[in-house]
Amino acid sequence: MAKTNNFSFCSLLPFLCFVGFLFIPAKAAVKSYQFDIQVKNVSRLCHSKPIVTVNGLFPGPTIYAREGDTLLVNVTNHAQYNMSIHWHGLKQYRNGWADGPAYITQCPIKTGSSYTYNMTITGQRGTLWWHAHIFWLRATVYGAIVILPKQGTGFPFPQPYREANLILGEWWNNDVEEVVKQGNRLGLPPNMSDAHTINGKPGPLFPCSEKHTFAVEVEQGKTYLLRIINAALNDELFFAIAGHNLTVVEVDAVYTKPFTSQAILIAPGQTTNVLVQANQVPSRYFMAARPFMDAPLSIDNKTATAILQYKGIPNSVLPVLSQLPALNDTAFALSYNGKLRSLNTAKYPAIVPLKVDRQLFYTIGLGINQCTTCLNGTQLTASLNNITFVMPQVGLLQAHYFNTKGVFSTDFPDGPPTPFNYTGAPLTANLGTKLGTRLSKIAFNSTVELVLQDTNLLTVESHPFHLHGYNFFIVGTGVGNFDPKKDRAKFNLMDPPERNTVGVPTGGWAAIRFRADNPGVWFMHCHLELHTSWGLKTAFVVENGKGSDQSVLPPPKDLPPC
Repeated sequence: MAKTNNFSFCSLLPFLCFVGFLFIPAKAAVKSYQFDIQVKNVSRLCHSKPIVTVNGLFPGPTIYAREGDTLLVNVTNHAQYNMSIHWHGLKQYRNGWADGPAYITQCPIKTGSSYTYNMTITGQRGTLWWHAHIFWLRATVYGAIVILPKQGTGFPFPQPYREANLILGEWWNNDVEEVVKQGNRLGLPPNMSDAHTINGKPGPLFPCSEKHTFAVEVEQGKTYLLRIINAALNDELFFAIAGHNLTVVEVDAVYTKPFTSQAILIAPGQTTNVLVQANQVPSRYFMAARPFMDAPLSIDNKTATAILQYKGIPNSVLPVLSQLPALNDTAFALSYNGKLRSLNTAKYPAIVPLKVDRQLFYTIGLGINQCTTCLNGTQLTASLNNITFVMPQVGLLQAHYFNTKGVFSTDFPDGPPTPFNYTGAPLTANLGTKLGTRLSKIAFNSTVELVLQDTNLLTVESHPFHLHGYNFFIVGTGVGNFDPKKDRAKFNLMDPPERNTVGVPTGGWAAIRFRADNPGVWFMHCHLELHTSWGLKTAFVVENGKGSDQSVLPPPKDLPPC
C-alpha cells in the first residue's frame, strides 16, 4: 500500500489551531517573515535530488495575513542562482519595487545578498501565492498567501469548519535549469516535466516504487474550504475529488457567485477557492489533477493524486477513484469558465469600466527564428503583435523612475502590424517578428480594453496571461477571430469575473478591461514558463498622476543593484 502522510487541518494551520488567533492580529499590523533561499535535498519522488527551496520547505512556507496588514519579507539568497520573488496578485499600489519580477521592477538578489519586500495589503482578501520570478526557478520556489478578511468580517458564503491549501505543481527529475539550457542549445522546447504534484507529492498513481501522498482528514457532515493554487509551469489542470462536488466561491482572491461543479479548470498562476461538503459514505477518496490540452501538442499527461480521508477510516482502505474531464474536453473548459461571475454586491461591487479610453489588440504568435548558436540552426520564439520581448540588463522600473535613456522604448504598437486570418489555416511564417524591449505607455487613471487574440502561427494553443499590479475584468471570451462589432455587443459589463490571470482559449480570444490607477512599470506575460522564456511578454508604463499620492514611491535603500 502507498506510504501516506496524514495531515489534520490543525497540522495544516498550526498557528490558528494551537495559539488561537494571536498569529492573525485583531487589527492591521506589521508582520515579518524571513525567507532563506537555499539548496536542499528533497526525496519526495522516485529521484532524490537537491532543489532550490525557501526555508528548506517544498512547497515553501505559507504567508498568513489580514486585509490591511503590512508585510515585511526579508529574502536572503544562499543558492547558486540569482533570485527574485513575485507576490502574485498583490496590487502593490505605487510600490512596484516590491513586485519582484527580475529586470522588470528590480534586479535580482545575488547569491549571499538580501532584500526586504515591504508590502501593504489594501482592499484584498482571499488566496494568492508567491513564487520565484527569474529563469524556471519557480518549479520549486513557491508557496501560498492566505489573506483573511478584516477582523469581524466573515466570508460571503457559509463559514467552513476547517480549511486547507492545495498547491498543484510540476516536477523534473533533473535540475530544471539544466533541462532548459539543453533545450536552448538545441533550439527546441525543454523536456517536459516528469510528474505533477499536489503539495509537492505525486500520489500513489505515479509509477514509482516509493509512494508519497498528501492527505486531508475530514469529519462526516462538515464543510471545508480548499484553497487551490496552480503553480505548474506549463500546464492548465483539471482538479476533482471522487464522489464530491466542488462549490466555487472565489477566484484570484475575488469572491464569485457560488456555483457547483464536479471539477474545476485552473490555469498556471490562477487560484480557486472551493467549498467541499463531507457528505459521502465515510471512506478514502482521491483528489486528482491532470492537464487540459486541446491543441495537438505533447504534454506531461501524468495524474497527481492526494486523498480526502474521513476520520476513523484506516489507511488500508483503497481510495475511490476520481472522474476527471477528458484531456481535450474543450466543451467542459468553455462551460466552466462561462459560469464564473463576480459576486457584485453592495459590499463587493464589480466596478467595470463602461467607457474605454484606450483600445488595444494584441496577437499571440509562435514562430521559428534563425539561431547560429543552436545545433538545429533555428530556435522557437514567441511574440505579441510580432514583437519578441528582449529582457533588459537594468530593471525597467529603475530606468523609468530615474529617466535612464536607452533601456526601453514606449512604442509598443496598439495592434498587429499585419492583420490576417488569425485562427485560419496553420501558418509557418513569422510575419516579420522583431526583437525589442518595447513597452506601452498608459495615461494615469485611464481605462483600458485589451483583446488578446490567439493565432495559428505554427499552432493554436491556450495562453494564461498574467498582469502585474492590477486586477482586471474578463468582459468576453470566444473561439475564432475577435469581431469588434458582434463580440463587443455581447460583453458582460454587469458581473464579469475579476482576476489577475486570464486564460485565452485555444484558437480564440479574451477581452479584459481595467483602470490604470497604479503608476509604475507593470509586467504582462504568458504564465506558461516555456512561452515567457521565448519572449511572450511585454510591460505597461503607467504614468504618474497629478496628486501627491499618485506617483511611484521612491526606491528602498536596499534595492538590489544590477
